Amino acid sequence: MEWNKIVDVLKFDPASPLLFNTGLFLILFVAIAGLYALLRKQRTLRMIVVILFSLYFYYKSSAEYCFILLGTVVADYCLGLLMGSCNVKWQRVSILVVNIVINVGMLVYFKYINLILGTISTFASARFDALDIILPAGISFFAFRSISYITDIYRREMEPCRSFLDYMFFLTFFPPLLMGPVVRAKDMLPQLKGDPIVTHAMVSEGFFLIMAGLIKKVVVADFISGNFVDRVFDSPALYSGFENMMAIYGFAIQLYCDFSGYSDMAIGIALLLGFRFKPNFNAPFKSENPTELWHRWHISLSTWLRDYIYIPMGGNRKGRVRTHVNQMTTMVVGGLWHGASWMYVIWGALHGVLLIVHKEFRRMFPRITKAGNRRWWRVALNMFLTFNLVALTFMFFRARSMEHVSQMMHQIFHDFHISVAPQFVYGYFAIVIAMLAGYFMHFIPRRWYRHSLKRYEAFPLILQAVILAIVIFVIIQVRQSDIVPFIYLQY
Repeated sequence: MEWNKIVDVLKFDPASPLLFNTGLFLILFVAIAGLYALLRKQRTLRMIVVILFSLYFYYKSSAEYCFILLGTVVADYCLGLLMGSCNVKWQRVSILVVNIVINVGMLVYFKYINLILGTISTFASARFDALDIILPAGISFFAFRSISYITDIYRREMEPCRSFLDYMFFLTFFPPLLMGPVVRAKDMLPQLKGDPIVTHAMVSEGFFLIMAGLIKKVVVADFISGNFVDRVFDSPALYSGFENMMAIYGFAIQLYCDFSGYSDMAIGIALLLGFRFKPNFNAPFKSENPTELWHRWHISLSTWLRDYIYIPMGGNRKGRVRTHVNQMTTMVVGGLWHGASWMYVIWGALHGVLLIVHKEFRRMFPRITKAGNRRWWRVALNMFLTFNLVALTFMFFRARSMEHVSQMMHQIFHDFHISVAPQFVYGYFAIVIAMLAGYFMHFIPRRWYRHSLKRYEAFPLILQAVILAIVIFVIIQVRQSDIVPFIYLQY
């Protein structure tokens, strides 16, 4: 009987993916990390252990779609070797096109086919029943990693991976597999080839990042989502304009804590296995303009879009109008990457408009926008304006439809009722505290973070582990009864 229960827990359940914030993952990862350490001198066996766990990790989210991931591994490996052996340009271009067609074709079929057919049927005034297609978890992330690998070989920025095991390890590596960061082969494969060593500093930083990520996700994001933000966004007309505005600010910090929390945990877990990834967030709400925002928000995606879409289209080298077209196209693609909905396209287009307006403003008023002109009040004003513009665009990201956006805007401009503020604070006191905690963690000076990490690293490793265990125990006690999936799991 007990064996059957264990099997039920371990087998695929679409309602119970293996996420970083689950007890099952914690138990399995401790076992895998221990085995990984014991196999320190057995590189091949150690890699096989991680690959098998990564595939199981993906199986728990997508079942038989593991074969799509494995197929991508095989296709990339073969195309990479073929690209490395070719010097004729048209052959290299053909290989690149094959890779792009494979990955974009997967995205179109699994992610966008219903949107495309539904839009066509709307214009044709025909009935359309959505196809029953399940979206494989993380397909957008590993498709982009696949494209960047072959593209970098095409550009001769890296050599093809000669070891099939190494490439399988890279593409299936579980920390960034489902929700990023979008780790590139040229950044990770050299670390893998060097047979990574887990240092005391890496373990300390890994523990610290895991704690920070869990607090962001469970204590802030999950709490304000289920108890306030979701309610307002689902029925905005039932709430005052003030409550709608608070929900917009709430979703901004919820999305940041949810996704940056996952990124922190992914980077921290990778550190415990000896791999260092680049930061994926850098206090984005401290940005003074829309351009700076995309240097701080989802950095791995924004740099990917820049390097593999914006620059190949001509970047800013083809004149002002072409630059604006390239920016708008890149941001629309970035919006569409997030999901098969016109709301994401609108969200991406709005950010394209913000980037274009900012670039034009800098061109028209160079004295106002020059880097040396940084009086404290101007910095504060720029941050305030940028944050509010970004928060408003997130309304399109979260709302179910333009009708809900219209209702929220109507309530804010025509039924605001600032008088409900004291009642809101009293009735949602815990929500207010959680939101303030989220914004506090975001806006604290970087030196505070470095100081806290340094103090934590000074503790003996056993004490660091005890502190991590206590934090996890407390989080388990205060979290909601149901595990809340990460927002970006659907992308």
